[in-house]
Amino acid sequence: MKCKVGAKLLRIFFSTPAIMASNRGNSPSGSRRRKLNDTDFRDNGKPRGKIRVFCDTAGNAIASHYNQLPERGRVSRTQSKIYFMRNFNNWVKSVLLKTFQDRLRDEGQAQGVTALDLGCGKGGDLLKWKKGNVRKIVCTDIASKSIDQCKTRYNHNYKQAQGNIYKAEFLVADSTQQRLSELYRSDKQSFDLSSCQFVMHYSFESEARATMMVRNLCERLRKGGYFVGTTVNSDVLRQRLDQSETNTFGNDVYSVSFDSKDEFADYGHRYNFRLDGVVDCHEFVLQRKVLVELAKGFGMELVLWQTFSDFFAANSRSRENKDLMKTIKALEYYPSARPSSGKENDYCHADQVIADIKERKPGSEPKVGTLSQSEWDAASLYVVFAFKKVESEDEVFDVPASTSDDIPLLVISS
Repeated sequence: MKCKVGAKLLRIFFSTPAIMASNRGNSPSGSRRRKLNDTDFRDNGKPRGKIRVFCDTAGNAIASHYNQLPERGRVSRTQSKIYFMRNFNNWVKSVLLKTFQDRLRDEGQAQGVTALDLGCGKGGDLLKWKKGNVRKIVCTDIASKSIDQCKTRYNHNYKQAQGNIYKAEFLVADSTQQRLSELYRSDKQSFDLSSCQFVMHYSFESEARATMMVRNLCERLRKGGYFVGTTVNSDVLRQRLDQSETNTFGNDVYSVSFDSKDEFADYGHRYNFRLDGVVDCHEFVLQRKVLVELAKGFGMELVLWQTFSDFFAANSRSRENKDLMKTIKALEYYPSARPSSGKENDYCHADQVIADIKERKPGSEPKVGTLSQSEWDAASLYVVFAFKKVESEDEVFDVPASTSDDIPLLVISS
């Protein structure tokens, strides 16, 4: 079958040696009605913090889903159909967090950042915080087993760093139901940066839940602080649903199912999302305009809203970010003897670029770093965003809509 390449030009950045990767498996977080128990964790007899539990999640479908997810070993992860997609998503998160930590430093926060990781999951971002200018982090999630694993990872990192690492606080809570400000160890706790990765859309079950989630992410930010995250792009959901002959769309990597093709409601518009081996549960449509209005109520202005494609294009030029791609295998080397996808035409975009290089340089054996079309169809559902707590009501930012969906691709050798 002949390759069909989209009309849009691929974003190609020629580079020397280095290149190249997701952690969609984070879960939502927060707090609820009653404090159940405290659990001390110790390392070599010395206290290493405490997990404090503030919600009963037995009946919560989202918490139940993530509590039941098995811990996969490294070998199992490398055999996954979405191995490179998950690595690419991790690259996006790493660059996003570092970008705004650097911005805070440049804007005068030189003493180290205090951060809130809402929806921290199993602690997949702990090393990202460790590599940044962070002095304290509060990790919270609705899934108790995820927090257990997050705390264990932190203890491991603490031991490896011989204590030379940021302080951490851990809460099991449902952030869509209770104010976290009432649960912190210190009633004066404030943050320079709050992060909510692949979680925000879960809260849009109702206006009350979404408002509480945004409150928790924003109300304790200092002036000039940032709220950053990743979430599902409702514009892409709408486009793909309209293009489908049914109420379902996807491929062998992911699928999205709606009950109907009705216009999206501001809150409570439910769909089921499945991602190979990682997610299979309901989510809710989050529309940009609704989130922006909610955030404004807490003194926040939108400063960034980009598709993963545009975020990649804007951040893949630097040597540091390219080296990170290579380290975490954010992109798949192609051609490959064992490509991640065996589907016909899943690498048409890469084949076209390689053919163009060979035509210009006869006898060359070019390689590129990219994602398969199947993985990109799933990864391109997402956007990155950032809000800033403004100094005055007069500070307004013009953030145009980002719509690019070009598949990430870097030329490694030509």
